Amino acid sequence: MKDFELDRLRNRIEHELFERVLPFWLTYSHDSVHGGHFNNIDHNGAIYDTTKHIWMQARLVWMFSKLYRKVEPRTDWLSSAKIGMDFLIKHAICPDKRVFFSVTSDGKPIYQQRKIFSECFYALALSEYGRAIDHQPYIKEAQCMVEQIWEWAFDLTQIGRPMYEGNPPTQMLAIPMMLLNLIDEVMIEVDCTSEITECFERISDHVHGKYTLEYVSLEGEPLEGSNGRLVNPGHVIEAGWFIQHVADQVLQPAMEDLAREMIRNAQSHGWDQEYGGLYYFLDVEGFSPVQLEWSMKLWWPHCEALYAHLLNYARTSDPNDLASFRKVDHYIQKHFVDQEYGEWFGYCDREGRVTHRFKGGPYKGCFHVPRSLWLCWDLLQNWPYFDDSI
Repeated sequence: MKDFELDRLRNRIEHELFERVLPFWLTYSHDSVHGGHFNNIDHNGAIYDTTKHIWMQARLVWMFSKLYRKVEPRTDWLSSAKIGMDFLIKHAICPDKRVFFSVTSDGKPIYQQRKIFSECFYALALSEYGRAIDHQPYIKEAQCMVEQIWEWAFDLTQIGRPMYEGNPPTQMLAIPMMLLNLIDEVMIEVDCTSEITECFERISDHVHGKYTLEYVSLEGEPLEGSNGRLVNPGHVIEAGWFIQHVADQVLQPAMEDLAREMIRNAQSHGWDQEYGGLYYFLDVEGFSPVQLEWSMKLWWPHCEALYAHLLNYARTSDPNDLASFRKVDHYIQKHFVDQEYGEWFGYCDREGRVTHRFKGGPYKGCFHVPRSLWLCWDLLQNWPYFDDSI
């Protein structure tokens, strides 16, 4: 990578992250009345709904705490994290010690999912904020939460999800990949070799040839019906770089090899050859996925792919990984980046036209975009290859 090309790419990503994405959230998300952060934010910063989604609050806290600890101890970053964490501690926890999915602007409960992901992001926020302020009780509490989440993750009846006779037990890819991320982020001081190995084995159960299936049986076999044929390219790519981040901890090179191939295969069969961009869902046998939004192009799979391909290239110097990075980067610049107000749009139709103009909603917030940009920027700060390939 030539020094000039390296600097140009790094400087562009740096500008996008620190001058155009993070300021959007610092400017518009803070609730000065009730504390915490608004996450339903229109393209120009207007608040269109004051409902607060807990996992979006937690993701913002994690992001600004991480930047404070890893990039620069800026007071505005830590203040933003503190405002969010204070709101979470006060309003996010249910009487049964689980975590609400959404609350009113002043913290009254609205909805609780029968899933584990709000708990996961609460634990991430508590851990990273605790590390940012060097507060061990928060870190320990987050680790205890991860231990509880681990129990729930493999028996969802414990959190109120019923098991019906006609619905056979299944594994979903999102659970072991999320647990792997929790181990990497929260359980830093704990030996989790066996847990990492179990998560990797569970993820491996989903890999069938060139496809990584979203759902499989408990034995890792494909399921009957459309769910059994479903692929979410974004999840596959995200799981791939999660694996690479923990592989060194357990000294299993095979983990990295599989992770790279998962990423490459998801890019290959997940890319829309006619209009560009990664499909949201695919059916491995070529049927139309039953999800009505299957052909849409969402911001977050492209965020995951941007970093995953750059990570692959940094570790292998394979020009095909660089080509994939460039392809994804070009699509992002053309379709998601908002040059007028900053931050990125999140939802496009198959042809790449923006369908939802907001920058924040129940499932989009201060997370995938800044995390991807920060990870890419951090990697480029210490680039391992200095050749003329970019």
